[in-house]
Amino acid sequence: MTQPDVIQSLLQAVAQGQLSPDAAFDQLKYLHYESVEDFAHIDHHRALRTGFPEVIWGPGKTPEQIAQIMRVMRDRADVVMATRIEPQIYTQIKGKVPEVRYYPDARICALTPERSRIHPPPPGLIGILTAGTADLPVAEEAAVTAELCGFQINRLWDVGVSGIHRLLSNRRVIADADVLIVVAGMEGALPSVVAGLADCPVIAVPTSVGYGASFNGLAALLSMLNSCAAGVGVVNIDNGFGAAILAGQILRSVDRLMRRCQ
Repeated sequence: MTQPDVIQSLLQAVAQGQLSPDAAFDQLKYLHYESVEDFAHIDHHRALRTGFPEVIWGPGKTPEQIAQIMRVMRDRADVVMATRIEPQIYTQIKGKVPEVRYYPDARICALTPERSRIHPPPPGLIGILTAGTADLPVAEEAAVTAELCGFQINRLWDVGVSGIHRLLSNRRVIADADVLIVVAGMEGALPSVVAGLADCPVIAVPTSVGYGASFNGLAALLSMLNSCAAGVGVVNIDNGFGAAILAGQILRSVDRLMRRCQ
């Protein structure tokens, strides 16, 4: 049975009273995808299931493939994002999709509607901190991802433990946040320090920044996994995107629980 046949069958079942609208909606969440030639299947209903749209992973795709996927997605999604896009790749995509916007620090290119169709985000503030300036690409990937998804963020850069007074003089950023994303390389100590000061979830992001014994971020990853501070969750090395989505899911879950209790 084709996807149009399935949709028609669901609508008939609703019309005949055999299926409730809510049950039909649940089935539709897992139904629709669209093929792009023979190299991609766009999951248009991911936002219905998870609250966040499908995002294009740039490395390994040609500029033409990325551009084709973006053109297919732009009429269906609130925001179309492609991550890990290098400047020369963006230039080629821009030639095929002129309205695309580039965030060079985050290495993200995106299409956003002229009038935002994003539903109002749940209340809450995501604070994003970095240990050093070299961690900015990963932190900006998190920041831009969260902003494009409609969340409010607050940035605080270069407050690592080698100059702890820089962090302590900005305690208000920690106190104001409802979720914190803490990005660090080297020995990865900053998330533990922040978690010892914060009363909200802390998402630790290890980066591949560091000298030889950092093993391209493995040392920071292990330090964060072994944090003695409670309430620290850890994503993979350099995964600013994943940290932003997790922070967003935490805020959305809190908002959903609050609405249930009203």
